Amino acid sequence: MKILLACLILLAITGCAQNPVSGRQDFVMMSEAQEVSTGRQADMDVRKEYKVYDNPALQDYVDGVGQKLAQKSHRTNLKYHFTVLDSPEINAFALPGGYVYITRGLLAYLNSEAELAAVLGHELGHVTARHGVRQQSAATAANIGVAIVSIFVPQIDPNIGQTLSTALLSGYGRDHELEADRLGAEYLARTEYDPQAMIKVIGTLKNQELFDAEIAKQEGREPRRYHGLFATHPDNDTRLQQVVGESKNLTVANPREGYAEFLQKIDGLTFNDSPDQGVVRNNKFMHTGLGLALSFPQGWRVHNLPDKLIAISPQGDAAMQMNMLEKPSGAPVSDMRRMQGLSFSHLPVESLNINGLPAAITTLPDAVASVIYLNQQAYVIQSKAKSANVFNALRNDIQDTILSFHAMNEAERKLAKPLVIKLAPARAGDTYARLAQHSPLGKTAEKYLRLINGDYPQGEPVPGQLVKIVE
Repeated sequence: MKILLACLILLAITGCAQNPVSGRQDFVMMSEAQEVSTGRQADMDVRKEYKVYDNPALQDYVDGVGQKLAQKSHRTNLKYHFTVLDSPEINAFALPGGYVYITRGLLAYLNSEAELAAVLGHELGHVTARHGVRQQSAATAANIGVAIVSIFVPQIDPNIGQTLSTALLSGYGRDHELEADRLGAEYLARTEYDPQAMIKVIGTLKNQELFDAEIAKQEGREPRRYHGLFATHPDNDTRLQQVVGESKNLTVANPREGYAEFLQKIDGLTFNDSPDQGVVRNNKFMHTGLGLALSFPQGWRVHNLPDKLIAISPQGDAAMQMNMLEKPSGAPVSDMRRMQGLSFSHLPVESLNINGLPAAITTLPDAVASVIYLNQQAYVIQSKAKSANVFNALRNDIQDTILSFHAMNEAERKLAKPLVIKLAPARAGDTYARLAQHSPLGKTAEKYLRLINGDYPQGEPVPGQLVKIVE
């Protein structure tokens, strides 16, 4: 125990640094130079995972807003980078050393420059308070602590130690999110934006949560929301209560909102899927760059990820995945045999033709896998169910999806054009129900329009208001 105590004291002595925001001594195991280097390396990884949105004017605008905030932050010495990512996800995040990202998916739900500044200010707060560094240092120390305890107290289950460290760090994350909200509101006030914009953004996240709960009920799935002991973020209700209470102390004489400026900058913004990554229309996936299309069963939830396409059954008891095969041999049967490996080499492989394309397929009691060739590229479509009974019940739907794979036709190429946000001044008598009548967003169009215009759940447009529509 003396050795254990000495190790922990040594960690504390070697890992203390003054927090740029609070002035207190924090436990960190990374210098500022290392922090910047870590962020630079992680930025390269982010850019491999996500494309940067191809709109220089919008990129400059977002970076300009972010730089104004950074100049009024607690760490003006850092070189900051604010980047819009080409992703439909509703997300923003920050890396150590001054790298801040916002997705075009989140931009679509904001309605003013002040709200944009609130998102960037929140992420800036993570950087200035060194949350990433502190989190990484805490994780490193926790792992070291678990390792030391396992040496001196070997009878302790290592899984218990890992669980305890996870619980500790999750609470730490919740505190960081709330601190970032407070810092973001402070940076808004310092740059003459309305601090209440932070509340509007959190309200937007709350509305998104409510909307997703409604859609989840229709799709027979659990809603996506923050919950549980090990959640990294606080639930949005908690954030609303705390930020509302504290932001009342921050006042700006003539706060800048920037409604028209912001809306004009996002006019033409890609909404939902990008054609570069393929689009999903009525559960049909179409990719103009690859020249392929296939249809998933109605009711299945299709997720278009950068490196794969995933579809989940309505009850969540089966899934399908499509991805490209690395180093294809040129022969579907040979590729399938290589995929099977020794464990499944006894299973028969059927050679077949799918819509004029060479293919191979093999089936297990609860799964199926296929290889299909198009333009010298091999595509793997796999499906797995929780049990053989579930697979049998869904067999026809799964097989229909595989057999629907085909080269795109001209009609599909026109249909696969991206959806974009356009601005339209509201006229007297306009309602979101009327604007949704010819929307490509389908049966949820009215609610989507309310949500992206900040009028969810029951608001209506005001004559003269610039309304975001999707075309």
